[in-house]
Amino acid sequence: MSSSAAPAPPARIAPEGRGRVVRRRVGMALVALFVAAYLVPVAGVLSTSLKTNAEIARRGIWALTGELTFANYVDVWRTANTVRYLVNSFHVAIPAVVVSIAGGTLIGYALAKFRPRGGTLIQLVIVSGLFVPPQVLLVPLFTLFRDLDLLNTLWPMILIHSAVGFSVCTLVMRNFFDQIPDSLRYAALIDGASEGQVFWRVMLPLARPALAALATLQFTFIWNDFLYPLVFTSARDDVATIMLGLLNVKGQFTVAYGTQASLAVIASIPTVAIFFVFQKHFVRGLLSGALKE
Repeated sequence: MSSSAAPAPPARIAPEGRGRVVRRRVGMALVALFVAAYLVPVAGVLSTSLKTNAEIARRGIWALTGELTFANYVDVWRTANTVRYLVNSFHVAIPAVVVSIAGGTLIGYALAKFRPRGGTLIQLVIVSGLFVPPQVLLVPLFTLFRDLDLLNTLWPMILIHSAVGFSVCTLVMRNFFDQIPDSLRYAALIDGASEGQVFWRVMLPLARPALAALATLQFTFIWNDFLYPLVFTSARDDVATIMLGLLNVKGQFTVAYGTQASLAVIASIPTVAIFFVFQKHFVRGLLSGALKE
C-alpha cells in the first residue's frame, strides 16, 4: 500500500507584504509615467529635426513620415552662426562654473571647519541670493553694465552667473564639509601639514563627488540660460549664446521648426556629455552635499 504526501498549501502573502508589493508597483507606474512625459518632447524634437520645413508645414510636427533627412543639421551648421554660438556659450559657462565652484568651495570650507563668529549670518547673507528673482535685478544690472560699457559683451553673463553660483555652491559645500570628521583635519595638522595642504590634499579629494555634482548643475544652468543673453547681448549676433541663437534662426516670415529643432539637438549635446562624464559621482555628490546627517 502506497501513500502520497498531501500537497502543501499555497503560501500566503502577509498583509504587510501585499502592501509593499502594491506600493512598489504604483511607484514603478509613476516612474514610467514621468519618464514617458519627459521622453515624448525629446522624441518630438528629434523627429522634427529630421524633417524638412516644407514637410512640417504640410503634414505637421507630429506626423509620422518615412522621409528623414539630416539637411537641417547641415543647413544650420553652414548658414547659421552655430560655431560662434557654441564658442560664446563655452566662454560664458566655463569661467562662471570655475569661479562659482572655487569661491563656494573656499567659503563653504571656511564656514564648516573654522566656524567663524557670525558664520550663520554670513551663510544666510550668501544664500539669500537664491531667493532674489532674476527679473528684479534686470533693470539695475542693465544700468550698471551700460555705465561700465559692458553691454553686448559676454562679461555680464560671466559676472552674473559667477555671483549667483556662489550661493548654491556655498550651501552645498558647507553641508558637505560638515559631514567630514574634524579628526581628519586635526590628524593632518598634527602630522605637520599646513591649512592649505589639509585643504588641497585631504579635503578636496574627499569632496570630488560634490564638486562633480555642482559642476554638472552649474554648467547645465548657465548653458541653458536665455534671459540674461536676451537682455544684455540681443543687439549683436556675434556675441549671442547658443540659447539666443535658437531665437535667431526662427525664420523671417515663418517659424523654421526643423532648423530650430536641429539647433536645439546640437545645443543639448554638451550638457548631455557633461552628465555622462560625471554621472558616477553626480547622485552621490548631490545627496551628500544637500543632506546633513
